[in-house]
Amino acid sequence: MIRKIATVLEMIKVQHTVFALPFAVVGAVYAKRGVPTAWECAWLLAAMVAARSAAMAFNRAVDARFDAENPRTRSRAIPQGRLSPGFALAFAGVMAALFVLSAGMLNPLVFALSPVALIVTLGYSYTKRFTPLCHFVLGLGLALAPAGAWLAVRPEFDNFPLLVSGAVLLWVAGFDILYACEDVDFDRRAGLRSIPASLGIPRALALSAFCHAAVVALLAAAVALHGLGGWFVAGLAAIAVLLAWEHALVRPDDLRRVNQAFFHVNAAVSVTLGAAALLDLFL
Repeated sequence: MIRKIATVLEMIKVQHTVFALPFAVVGAVYAKRGVPTAWECAWLLAAMVAARSAAMAFNRAVDARFDAENPRTRSRAIPQGRLSPGFALAFAGVMAALFVLSAGMLNPLVFALSPVALIVTLGYSYTKRFTPLCHFVLGLGLALAPAGAWLAVRPEFDNFPLLVSGAVLLWVAGFDILYACEDVDFDRRAGLRSIPASLGIPRALALSAFCHAAVVALLAAAVALHGLGGWFVAGLAAIAVLLAWEHALVRPDDLRRVNQAFFHVNAAVSVTLGAAALLDLFL
């Protein structure tokens, strides 16, 4: 059992949760205008880890057939027989329950909204079967982090978390479109509806660049409307440079550096945003 759980954690890349955490940090610290309580931090962390783990394990289980047929993904644990889809689904169920429990420990509003979050994050796995907008559904799933963390700490709505969540949605959609360019031939053969498969790689890259330009615009709006300080502005400038570099790495006729753009640059974007928010509030 321990070996199976370790295989699941490796399969879902649980260590990458750290790259999603800065978005929750932004929502929580600006809602609190300081550091949330230890109780809030503990349950927010549990909710973030549980939601991402549930979504990833569920995705690997329901996409097992496609992963087995795709040369890029056939080495994953389920296609290789190191893990069964049933075990991955059971793990996803446990993590979904932990997410709902964590939300309940925070406040009644986020507890009431937790099923909606699960519908989005788990339902994403099916969207590529019928709509090219799947990338934006994935973005919506991660965009729930700053808004959800805000509501967990301050259960009232505000335009600041909406602006940050909008930026996260478009950021994720933009880089997922880039990543999907690697699978364009397979997606077309399998009848999967990614944007690169539907529009072609050049148009997909152009749409990805537009999404990332909109990210900068939304974060700039948050700066202007909420009087954020110099540290956040500096972080936004760094994010703009990183996103420009990401698109410089990938060309329609040269996809060799997609993984570098997808993993390394976007990890830097995430950490930069979180660091900028903390420096802006506490220095």
